[in-house]
Amino acid sequence: MNGKTLLTSMLLLGLFCSALPAFSQSSPPTSDTAKQTEALVDKAAALIDSKGRAAFSEFRIKGSEWFHEDTYLFVYDLNANVLLNPAFPAREGTNVHGQKDSNGKLFHDAMIETAKTAGSGWVDYMFLRPGQTQPSHKWTYVKSVTINGVPGLVGSGFYSE
Repeated sequence: MNGKTLLTSMLLLGLFCSALPAFSQSSPPTSDTAKQTEALVDKAAALIDSKGRAAFSEFRIKGSEWFHEDTYLFVYDLNANVLLNPAFPAREGTNVHGQKDSNGKLFHDAMIETAKTAGSGWVDYMFLRPGQTQPSHKWTYVKSVTINGVPGLVGSGFYSE
């Protein structure tokens, strides 16, 4: 292999490797859990769009369709302010912009961008399960909503591990 061919090969390899994230999986494998998560978020979005913040009290009830085991909803405005998170109530009233998961992914920002640009979609990241100390791989489905006239998103997810 001559120098020019080697240089061309290295450039092509560099281009291919830099494009790998574009080929990453953008949604979880099809499963009943993924379908149930989408349906839950879609139903919650409809409730928020009709009732606004008044819907939040229903989402906080442990043992309900909205909040049981590892399942819970969260709501952000598009400025990354946490409006609802019954599994981690200390997060409510905080701003999560710029926070990274254990792999360095700006996952809250990715959720907001997904809601803004696509209206709904999946985001994966590493996150603590309630009661655990080590992060686990999580898939979250988010959908844009309007909360008392303010644009935001509602989401829920599941752990793939």
